[in-house]
Amino acid sequence: MILLCYDGSADAQAAIDHCALLMPGSHVEVLVVWETILETMTRTGAMGMGFGLLGVEDDASADAAIEKGAQATAAEGTQRAIAAGLLAQPREANCNGGTAETILAVADDLDADVIVLGTRGRGNVKSLMLGSVSHAVLHHADRSVLVVPSASLAEQRHNWAEHAQITAGTT
Repeated sequence: MILLCYDGSADAQAAIDHCALLMPGSHVEVLVVWETILETMTRTGAMGMGFGLLGVEDDASADAAIEKGAQATAAEGTQRAIAAGLLAQPREANCNGGTAETILAVADDLDADVIVLGTRGRGNVKSLMLGSVSHAVLHHADRSVLVVPSASLAEQRHNWAEHAQITAGTT
């Protein structure tokens, strides 16, 4: 069983594609982690903002709308995984204590063989300030983890490496 983390981003899409390439026909759970409006506002420091941005009047309505969005995202990721040749089913989980912690807890519940997720490729400073889900999962998992960059991030890293080699060679 593979736990495949998905948030709709290009990085998560690349993770699905790479998982299908490396492990075709595998059984996967496509996980979307979502957080309540209170968790989001607390994490982002937006406690003074109202629910009007979501078009809802209270936190229960906001949470229901967020959960519905997570279900739609999980369904989208599942369809993408099936199209790529994986045997997939959707799964959503409320973020209790952090996204990485939730991913690890779901992996434990499923007794997943491997966790597959994308990476946004933030630099060290941004990761330190904003946190890095892939970094936290990688360093706290008790099972294999596959972290996949999107094609654009992989290209940026390749170009940076080539530039570094050229610069090092001319010094």
